[in-house]
Amino acid sequence: MNRPQALIVDDEADIRDLAELTLGRMDIQARSAANLAEARRLLEREAFGLCLTDMRLPDGDGLDLVRHITSNYPHMPVAMITAYGSIDTAIQALKAGAFDFVTKPVDLSVLRQLVEHALRLSESPADRRSRDILLGESSPMRAIRSTVVKVARSQAPVYICGESGTGKELIARLIHDKGPRRGEPFVPVNCGAIPAELMESEFFGHRKGSFTGASSDREGLFQAAHGGTLFLDEVADLPPHMQVKLLRAIQEKAVRPVGSSSEVPVDVRILSASHRDLDALVAAGEFRQDLFYRIHVIQVRAPSLREHPEDIPLLVDHMLRAITGETDHGFTLSDDALRTLQCYRFPGNVRELENVLERVVALSDGSTVTATDLNLPEDGMMASPAVPLTPEPGDGFELESYLEDIERGLISRALEKSGNNKTAAAQLLGISFRALRYRLKKLDME
Repeated sequence: MNRPQALIVDDEADIRDLAELTLGRMDIQARSAANLAEARRLLEREAFGLCLTDMRLPDGDGLDLVRHITSNYPHMPVAMITAYGSIDTAIQALKAGAFDFVTKPVDLSVLRQLVEHALRLSESPADRRSRDILLGESSPMRAIRSTVVKVARSQAPVYICGESGTGKELIARLIHDKGPRRGEPFVPVNCGAIPAELMESEFFGHRKGSFTGASSDREGLFQAAHGGTLFLDEVADLPPHMQVKLLRAIQEKAVRPVGSSSEVPVDVRILSASHRDLDALVAAGEFRQDLFYRIHVIQVRAPSLREHPEDIPLLVDHMLRAITGETDHGFTLSDDALRTLQCYRFPGNVRELENVLERVVALSDGSTVTATDLNLPEDGMMASPAVPLTPEPGDGFELESYLEDIERGLISRALEKSGNNKTAAAQLLGISFRALRYRLKKLDME
């Protein structure tokens, strides 16, 4: 009675029979539909843990079914069956919300891997918290946490953009940890740190004797990440010859080790990142457009620290605990020190903030940190924190969250000024003590 159930939607009876037989051997019940109308009727009547749908159906487009399931059954993974070589179609499906895709003729081992990942995703807790890594209660940080949860459910390639020091690798690791591959390897690689002449061997491995110094067979990064996630940091630094080879490896899901005459199949999810503008590099002919579209299916932007300075007090406390190794680190930032941090541009973002605090801990003579102790360059200061007074509504913007952030900041400053005396803080805010207690509870600030 507890066997998972899958829905197979395809107008070809052989594909339906093949999928049903394969899933049956995996102890998965399967129901079939030959068109969109029949699939929607089954979805209304029964509960499914997975859907496999063909792209072309007699009464419509498989993408319509993907969108229908994404909107009405958001916790159900749906995968697209596409014609061989239809990469553009597969990318359209991933952008529409598909979990993954499989090409015709269907490779049964690939189909089994896809189904296993999908069912693992269905069983995974959807509400795992990311606060231990992506700290902050501002609108940008809430939005990025929400985005991470959504993209983690997909197998689509994700490109993470943002300035240096914004935590792009942390975001990639969190996407892996929240997805169905979380029990498999997460392999990060800095593409700019590998010498060009060693790149092919590092990525794809080599066979013994394939070049001078190759004394034994060696697996590459793709093989090391098999079943898991390969994170290509600073992917814009890849030289042209490796861009070609990487594109082939992603499209064919196979790599050819240096010195080998045959390819090795690999199953990896590709996440990539760069602080450089990939669009501009493509326009300048410095980055292949076909590779760009292959790794850029979903984009996640890591916000700069200038965009959420209201999170700095929380980050400072967390970092001081980590640096000192003590829950009660014993350091207090003066009002002028906190104001200075929130008005500083932080070109190095969160990484630079951590470096500043490490210097403070190493050189400070007392427990109170002043603006002078921070030793920040004056040319990096702004007139006021870079929080837009009137933000531009758009994707990811939440009015309630934005207003709560403003209220939370004002209450925090009032409590700081009053030495955490709630009665005095309420007077500073011009509200009653009871009203302040209500707001503290509502904003989870107690």
